[in-house]
Amino acid sequence: MYALARHFAIRTWASQALRLTGCAGACALIAGCVGNPFADAQVDPHSPVAAEVAKVASVERAYPTFSEIPSKPKDVRPPGQYGQAARTIEQAAADLEAETAPQTWSLTATDDFAAKARAAAGAEAAPTASDDTGAFANSARARATPPPPPRR
Repeated sequence: MYALARHFAIRTWASQALRLTGCAGACALIAGCVGNPFADAQVDPHSPVAAEVAKVASVERAYPTFSEIPSKPKDVRPPGQYGQAARTIEQAAADLEAETAPQTWSLTATDDFAAKARAAAGAEAAPTASDDTGAFANSARARATPPPPPRR
C-alpha cells in the first residue's frame, strides 16, 4: 500500500507564498531597528548628572587602538604554581582536621592552667551577701503587678 506523493507534497505556489510572507515579515521586523534612538536623545536639565553628561558628550576623543593594549605582566607566577599553592592549603586544612578531630585530645592536667589564669586575673571579688540578693528579689516581687485575668 503505497500512497501517492502528490497527496503529501506542498504545492509549489503555496511554498512560494510562504517564503514571500516570511521574507516580508522579517523585513518588517528589521525595519524597526533602522533608526538611532540615541542620536536625538535629550538629557533632563534638572537631572543631577546633566552637567557631567553634557561635558562628557561634547569632548572629542580618539578611539583606542590595539597597540595601546598593555603587554602581559612579567611578575605574575605561572598557572602551575597556583595549583601547588592550593594543594598546600588543602593539605594544611586536612592536617588541622586530623589533629583536632574528636578523640584526638583530652582535657587533662588543667589545674596548672587554671592556677595561671587565676593569678593573671588577680584577686577574686568578695562574694555578695545572700541577703542582698534575696532582698532584691523580694522588692522586685513586691513591685511587680500581675496581668489582668483574661476576658471571656
